[in-house]
Amino acid sequence: MHRLIPWFFPLLLLSAWQACSMLALFPPFLVPPPSSVARAFVSLVSSGDLAKHLAVSFSRVVAGFALAFLFAFPLGILSGRSPRLQRFTTPLFEFFRHIPPIATIPLLILWFGIGELPKLAVIVMATFFPVFLNTEHGIRTVDPKLIEVGRVFGLPSRAIFFRLLLPAALPDIFLGIRLGLGYSWRSLIGAELIAATSGLGYLILDAEQLSRPDIVLVGIFSIGILGSLLDEAFFVFGKKLLPWQKGESLHDLP
Repeated sequence: MHRLIPWFFPLLLLSAWQACSMLALFPPFLVPPPSSVARAFVSLVSSGDLAKHLAVSFSRVVAGFALAFLFAFPLGILSGRSPRLQRFTTPLFEFFRHIPPIATIPLLILWFGIGELPKLAVIVMATFFPVFLNTEHGIRTVDPKLIEVGRVFGLPSRAIFFRLLLPAALPDIFLGIRLGLGYSWRSLIGAELIAATSGLGYLILDAEQLSRPDIVLVGIFSIGILGSLLDEAFFVFGKKLLPWQKGESLHDLP
């Protein structure tokens, strides 16, 4: 019974949606009934279109996230360990952090066209700061006494970093990865809504232009389901990566 509790509210919303459709409270061309959305889903799955758009969007997220992590993670470590570097980089990073990545899309299109590069750039900009800031915070807030203990036992600097400093900062780093992945997914969909010929964002925009709200809802639900599955996968990975953290505390990360 306990396992059914999380499904109560979604099932309640689905029942209310079905009831409103049966009572014709909303025009079907604006709010299609669940049966129409289900038929659109089956049609997209059967034709392979949904899988194609899902694969394209997922590959963009993975590529953009990997690039962002490649830059943000080492910079976060360096900035966290060097207050002087932090004072130097903070004003510039704070300026760029407050610029929405989607606001740069028109400029990126002018520079690079509507190919893959603008979309990857948007993902990198959206993902960089959650990973960088949480990595920096995790490294900077490690208890200095922990480092002192390592030095007392004669551990070299490399061992102190990998055995003490990095494990202690992993909860914050893990949080930054989860946040960055969510931001990268949302920014990608925004980029695909503006300039793309494939992907879930393109699927939604194309369906809107064809007045197919059932397909729009299929695209929206696909984004939510895939995002939830990715977050759950990170939760499982986090339990193995951070065995000293309680599972509930991992799930409570925003």
